[in-house]
Amino acid sequence: MAAALQLPVIDLSAAARVSTASSIRQACTDYGFFYLVNTGSEKELLDRVFEESKKFFSLPLEEKIKLGCNDAKEQRGYTPLYADNLDPTSSYTGDSKESFFLGPLEDITTPVVLNKWPLQEILDILPSTMESFNRKLLLAGKRLGSLIALALNLDEDFFEKVGALDNSMPFLRLLHYPGDMGSFNDEIYGAYAHSDYGMITLLATDGVPGLQVCREKIQVTTSLGGRTSCRWGLNCEYWGHDGDLD
Repeated sequence: MAAALQLPVIDLSAAARVSTASSIRQACTDYGFFYLVNTGSEKELLDRVFEESKKFFSLPLEEKIKLGCNDAKEQRGYTPLYADNLDPTSSYTGDSKESFFLGPLEDITTPVVLNKWPLQEILDILPSTMESFNRKLLLAGKRLGSLIALALNLDEDFFEKVGALDNSMPFLRLLHYPGDMGSFNDEIYGAYAHSDYGMITLLATDGVPGLQVCREKIQVTTSLGGRTSCRWGLNCEYWGHDGDLD
């Protein structure tokens, strides 16, 4: 079994922004991952998010399928078990997870595309809970963006000045891994090895371990311990190479 990896912890509320940015730079150079604390999302809100998420995934499949994500460009709605395949070249059946996509709350470019919700009598507070969480994450992402700019040796308001945050496309994705289901020899993955698109991924968990980080070609299991983790996206990886972040 792979040894547990202790990822760096970044305090998003720290006053020493330059040293915090330096820590982010080092964490991304070494791992491409780090933990975030003091993100602005209260524990009570996180508890509600996970509770509502569990309620949603506990719905009968026929109810969830009504909210199906029918278009890859839409990126809103439900995707069932094994619908995603992060490595089409492999022989495995698909990712052992189901998910529920929520898009930007205010989408200027495609205003006709709306988030999909269960009927109010089924899950009445799911929309308000997820919309509140979405806004909190967006604020945390913007604060983190200024630190990333500093880590790239740019002005901390660089992304704002160039309009990178205008009409941004933040997505909130609820995930359920059933913890399968199958024989010991079956090739089953919750999510196959992959890199994330976009700038950053903020991942909040209920503390159940399972995430693996590939460091020097060796997969190392890390328990998130209920914290939020940040994953360096492909955009940041590209900018990092361009800015000699190595």
